[in-house]
Amino acid sequence: MTQEELDALMSGDVQELESLPDDDLDESSVADDELAKEENSLEEKAPKVTDEKPLGYSEDTSHHWPLPATDEHKMVHQLDDVTKESEEKATEIFDIIEGISNELMEKEENVNTVIEVLNSNIELFTTLGDKFPDVEAFKTQLEKNNTAHSNITEALEMLQNSGDSIMNVMDIMQYQDIHRQKIERVINVMRALSNYMNSLFEAKIDDDKRVSSAQHLPGDENADLASNDDIEALLAQFGA
Repeated sequence: MTQEELDALMSGDVQELESLPDDDLDESSVADDELAKEENSLEEKAPKVTDEKPLGYSEDTSHHWPLPATDEHKMVHQLDDVTKESEEKATEIFDIIEGISNELMEKEENVNTVIEVLNSNIELFTTLGDKFPDVEAFKTQLEKNNTAHSNITEALEMLQNSGDSIMNVMDIMQYQDIHRQKIERVINVMRALSNYMNSLFEAKIDDDKRVSSAQHLPGDENADLASNDDIEALLAQFGA
């Protein structure tokens, strides 16, 4: 059935449909055949699909093909997950670093207390050694306290250096927040573009109120064409 016949049928003019000349029908059939041949030629030139995958698709070339619009491939959804998880992990890291820093400060106070005791001992044994030079015990204890004082001073320096390193780590971690803000800015731009595109394609008519589009046009190769029963049922609707 040609487009002219369908137009006559949809307008309800059955007589016009019957009065169409055979020459027009023949010319229309020839045009349909030519259009069908042209479409077949285009289909042969088009990329063939094998197992529902385009020709040339493989794991090595998969990054060249668009990804399906699933949750794991939605860009804004993934970026939102990245910013959320990044912020949560950064908070956990900061908590751990803060705990270590507090422990180091506490140990520094303890070490300072020990150093004060060693300084007192060194002063005491130095005085005793000067007054009683023949007593070897005073000299021995003085040497031990000097050694302990040297070791504990090195430990205090190590604790202080560790505290400084932790502060540097906390400063570096501040860049994580900057990176999160950059990602959020990208998300906002993407959402703004999405809203802008939606506003461009916005319509005044709801989709459910639109006239349905034609399923088959002249020249289409499809077995699902209108049968005589369908035509008679359509005519009956017009008659009613």
